[in-house]
Order: sequence, then C-alpha cells, then structure tokens
Amino acid sequence: MIDLTLLEPLDIKASLIALACALAIGFERQWSGKPAGIRTSILICLSAYTFVTIGQYLQPEAGSVRIVGQIVTGVGFLGGGVILSKEGLVKGVTSAAVIWILAAIGSLSGLGYFAGAIWLTFLALFVLIGITFLEKLLIKLKRGVHKE
Repeated sequence: MIDLTLLEPLDIKASLIALACALAIGFERQWSGKPAGIRTSILICLSAYTFVTIGQYLQPEAGSVRIVGQIVTGVGFLGGGVILSKEGLVKGVTSAAVIWILAAIGSLSGLGYFAGAIWLTFLALFVLIGITFLEKLLIKLKRGVHKE
C-alpha cells in the first residue's frame, strides 16, 4: 500500500511558502488583467520548487545547481512565449520577467531559503504595484512605454 503521508523529498512548509508567494504575485497579475495569472504563477513556482528539491535529493552536493541552471533556461523559453510584437509594440515583457521571478522564488523555496523567497515576493509586488502607481501619478513615465 502507498503511504500518502510520506512526501519525501517534498516538504509541506516549503511547498506552502512557494504556493503563497506565487498566489500573491499571480493575484496581482490577474487583478491587472495580465497574462500568467494565479494558476500559471502557482504552477511555475511549484514546478521550480519541485525540480530543485528533486535535484537536491538525488545529488545533495551539486544536483540543485544543475537543476537551477536548467530552470533558468527553460523558464526563459516559457517567458519568451508570452512576448508579442504587433505593429511596432512589444507586449508581455513584464509577464515574461514575472515568470522568471516566480521560478527564482520557487527555487529559493526548494533550497530552503524561505525568508529570501518571501522577501523576493515583496520586492516583486513592490515593483509591479509601485511602478504602476508611479506611472499613473506621473503621466510622463507612461509616455512612450505603454500605449493603451
């Protein structure tokens, strides 16, 4: 019989931190009507967390380093898929960057750096929400960058 209480190599605390961080960023993206909303954010972050955890479990000395390198490459490809160019306008670059930061947050959670994952989440939210607020406050910041 399978023991469903054995989560090794995964950890409940680490996976919940990755989930909560991704939920916060995904909520902001979905609220703003941007790609990579709640579900996508959670899946990206939990995937990075899981891959790093598996890498550490299988090769404690160097497995996570190799996995993180592969995550950076793979997530870069995934982020490239959300970037669109139409009539000289490039859209989706911020969403691509969010996908990358979500993978970094998941990787930090997988490595056990929970405070770093949470801090990075706050910084990302500060940038996403704070810069949007500044753009609305200072119209010149928005000119030439975003056309709606």
